[in-house]
Amino acid sequence: MCGRKPKAVFMAFGTQGDVYPLAAIAAAFATDQKQYNVILITHSAHQSLSSHLGEKHVEFCAVSSPPVLSADQNNGIEGEGKSLFLLEKKKITRDHRRECFSLIERLFGDDTSVDGDLIVINFFALEGWSLAECFSIRCIVAAPYVVPYSAPATFERQFQREFPLLYKYLIEAPAGKVCWKDVDHWMWPLFTENWGSWRNDDLHLSPCPFTDPVTGIPTWYDRPQSPLVMYGFSKEVVECPAYWPSRVRVCGFWFLPIEWQFTCTKCRETLLYDSSGHQFEEDYLCPRHLELQNFVKASPIFIGLSAIGSMGFLKDPRSFISVLQAVLSTTNYKFILFTGGYEPLESAVRTIATEATLDQNSWSEDCLSLFNGRLFCFFSSIPYSWLFPKCAAVIHHGGSGTTAAVLQAGTPQVVCPFVLDQFYWAERMHWLGVSPEPLSRNHLLPDKNDDRSIQEAARVLSLAIHDALSSRVKIRAAEIAEKIFLENGVSEAIKYLKEELSLS
Repeated sequence: MCGRKPKAVFMAFGTQGDVYPLAAIAAAFATDQKQYNVILITHSAHQSLSSHLGEKHVEFCAVSSPPVLSADQNNGIEGEGKSLFLLEKKKITRDHRRECFSLIERLFGDDTSVDGDLIVINFFALEGWSLAECFSIRCIVAAPYVVPYSAPATFERQFQREFPLLYKYLIEAPAGKVCWKDVDHWMWPLFTENWGSWRNDDLHLSPCPFTDPVTGIPTWYDRPQSPLVMYGFSKEVVECPAYWPSRVRVCGFWFLPIEWQFTCTKCRETLLYDSSGHQFEEDYLCPRHLELQNFVKASPIFIGLSAIGSMGFLKDPRSFISVLQAVLSTTNYKFILFTGGYEPLESAVRTIATEATLDQNSWSEDCLSLFNGRLFCFFSSIPYSWLFPKCAAVIHHGGSGTTAAVLQAGTPQVVCPFVLDQFYWAERMHWLGVSPEPLSRNHLLPDKNDDRSIQEAARVLSLAIHDALSSRVKIRAAEIAEKIFLENGVSEAIKYLKEELSLS
């Protein structure tokens, strides 16, 4: 063994909800295992993590690719426009993979492999699996949600027909070795052309994992261990079926350190909380944010769209605000809106405030009120663990991080999913009894900005809020919060990593 320190590389791509939980594990691992060099590889758009990670001695390495391509970006595009979009997408993918290879080569290419080296990936960083194979590094999967995609219904039948020996190799695998359950659960995209050509042409590996690059025959002589898969959610919330691979570990939710969740440095500095990080003193916000502190005393309804804007779904922010205004006109509710850093929504809020001839001198840099003070718009961030327990209900898109925070707070939910795992969480929350039936997106973001569409969306949203505020849902939300209160998902993840690496 060489004299260098072992390296733990955490490779996480996607939105904040995809990346930040793995960053939290990286920081905790670096604190627990000081003999390691710990590195996070993610998008440059998440640069704000750099300072937090630096305090924990975690190196931040950025790639230039965007966290997400607009989900609706290619809808309605035909002919040459669609071709250009697909070409641009291929170029982004090609450049992204090239940057990933360069970073891993810089980290591992000039060193003799150390037994403790590892690469931890999320489901949007499958490059890491092949790169780990290329440099003979152990690979572990860590995800804050269940696999957000599933294999086509015909996948197993086609696989068996095209790769009969490999299928036999996986089906008949000894206990503890990589097997068909691993492929069916999360590995299946690695056997598609999209990944095969990159593995073969750029990494000089076999196009198919677990096969010899020369003969294409399964590596019967070298069966790898089934990879560790860690999930960042609670067993009290998600059922863990028997057909999952035996090496899946469910940790509990991966909540971020409190100090990462502030935009305002003064609020962070004046925050007082106990050692558990959950119980806050009442008067903690800085003077600039006393208006926010006073507003939440009225138990408003929170609404936040997080990454939905950047995904391309919030095409008409004014129609969305009009829906909220229509709800306010027929109810006694108050809303607190977090804009999630989405500039078009923030611009629409400021424009409406200007048109209403509000006194701009009363505006602060990151908050203002609309509609007679009943809609409080906040452009920064405050820990959800402080805010959500003070809210009557939380309306959100079903992202895993927001869902976990609402469950922890014991607050009723209204979920409007848009993409991927958000639909799973929306259905799961309804099944658990902590929210009414999920909303369709047009009930939050109407397709048309006309009075009829706005009023219909407002009617449905009002009914959903009414159902969420029922005693039945409130009681159930409190029960779930009590069950997950003692869980510490990040600590559990560190425990599983240490077991995997035989660390004390």
